Amino acid sequence: MSALEVESRILSKKTHGGFEEDYEEDKEEAVIAVGNEGTAGGASTALTGSVKPRPKKNTHRVKDARLRQNLRRADGKFRQAKAAVKASELLLQEEAGFLEAEGMEKTYKFTQEELKKNVDVTTASKAFDLTLDFGPYEIDYTTNGRKILLGGRKGHIASFDFREGALDAELNVNETVRDVKYLHNDQFFAVAQKKYVFIYDKTGAEVHCLKKHIEVTHMEFLKYHFLLATVGNAGWLKYQDTSTGDQVCELRTKMGPSTAMTHNAYNAIVHLGHSNGTVSLWSPNSTTPLVRMLCHKGPVQAIAVDRGGHYMASAGADGQLKIWDVRTYKEVHAYYTPTPANTLSISDRGLLAVGWGPHVTVWKDALKVKQKSPYMTHLNPGSTINDLRFCPFDDILGMGHDGGLSSLIVPGSGEPNFDALEANPYETVKQRRETEVQGLLNKLKPEMIALDPNFIGGIDARAPDERKQALKLETTSETDKIKEENKKLQVKAKTRGKNSALRRYLRKKASNVIDERRLRVQESWEKEKSMRENYRKKQRGVAVDEVEVGPALARFGK
Repeated sequence: MSALEVESRILSKKTHGGFEEDYEEDKEEAVIAVGNEGTAGGASTALTGSVKPRPKKNTHRVKDARLRQNLRRADGKFRQAKAAVKASELLLQEEAGFLEAEGMEKTYKFTQEELKKNVDVTTASKAFDLTLDFGPYEIDYTTNGRKILLGGRKGHIASFDFREGALDAELNVNETVRDVKYLHNDQFFAVAQKKYVFIYDKTGAEVHCLKKHIEVTHMEFLKYHFLLATVGNAGWLKYQDTSTGDQVCELRTKMGPSTAMTHNAYNAIVHLGHSNGTVSLWSPNSTTPLVRMLCHKGPVQAIAVDRGGHYMASAGADGQLKIWDVRTYKEVHAYYTPTPANTLSISDRGLLAVGWGPHVTVWKDALKVKQKSPYMTHLNPGSTINDLRFCPFDDILGMGHDGGLSSLIVPGSGEPNFDALEANPYETVKQRRETEVQGLLNKLKPEMIALDPNFIGGIDARAPDERKQALKLETTSETDKIKEENKKLQVKAKTRGKNSALRRYLRKKASNVIDERRLRVQESWEKEKSMRENYRKKQRGVAVDEVEVGPALARFGK
């Protein structure tokens, strides 16, 4: 309804009479209808659930036919928009639930057996233990948290859906397996074996062998760029494009074998930990590290970055666990562990899991504020913790150790609300295919990886003539700089110094005193000067007038 129609409706009420007592109410409803014009057929953001339900108006008493029709149309649009708003109020209904202790109780005293008895059946079924004989094990989850990948150091590899207990692939490669990593979905996964990196499909069939990635110890996958980043014993960081099969680049770290590796999901920067206690930040666009941080006094054992990309946790052989602000590259606070921690993991909700020896300690709100006591603890007797991973969108912590795999319940660690267009835990086969196609179409280039992903560039607002003039000045200044540098780089001809011993002797004596020794020195100096000039002429290719002295024994023939 337009403003003109609203005004005509008000005037008709005044002139036609009838129900003048409803004048103010109808005026207010007409204004609401004008504000929501065009919102029919979809959800309106201007309307909320606080709007009072509007009873259906009887418009048959309006004498003007056109006004009566407009009022009925506006009333129908209003009801349609209100129904659409009500249908759209279904987002973010779930909340994360944490453990709460009563009285003198402590949350870190609760065991996994007690949690299994007090949670629902579905959650209790996700907590299990697998006893395997090919450990220690490395683990990895898919981005939607549906499936888990196992890689035993002695060659055992398995991929399965732990929610339904459906096994996808299981094989034994009969050689050392150092790391495993899912690619863009559960259809392919990469395995860092003894010498090369192999890519397998969902059924366990070998698809590719990356022979340029030699003796790889750690791997990370950048899902928005379709890049597989690897680092090995040789100290080379290599990026492989899994969509085209091309190697993007290989960077020499010059710091020996990397002891830890992770990536920042916010800006796709790879973090490497080294044996000299430093953590370096890398991008495929730079041959040198973007940032180098001295984090520990000993080798870096493990590093982890939170979901927002603001905080980094690092554990070193010096027994310290430090929290760093990646935005300012400063230390926030530090903890001490009884034994050096060898694995770290940060959940979607900011919970920090630390594995040291046979112990697992989970800290709540430990990234921003220093905590005095942990949130949860777990002891796995007789087996060293090798890898920790939080399951996306679920309160589950996967733990790979010497004896196999354990799945722990950590209330409040998972993100309860998910974006189905980003990562859908309940996706169908058709949705998975559509997501893969959309990911390839929206793939980001490696050149876009930077510390600040929000910076794209600026617009030159100068006039065309000003831009041309500025460009000429820049080119001339650059040319002058190049000429000056070339002059500096030119090799000068080596010349003998002018301050010789003969000159010093002649300067010391008075010019008006002439003796026999001075005459000999003067003659010797002039002879030396003439020889020097002849040598210079020969160097320049100029003819030299030489005195004919004949053969050495010519004087005896006379």
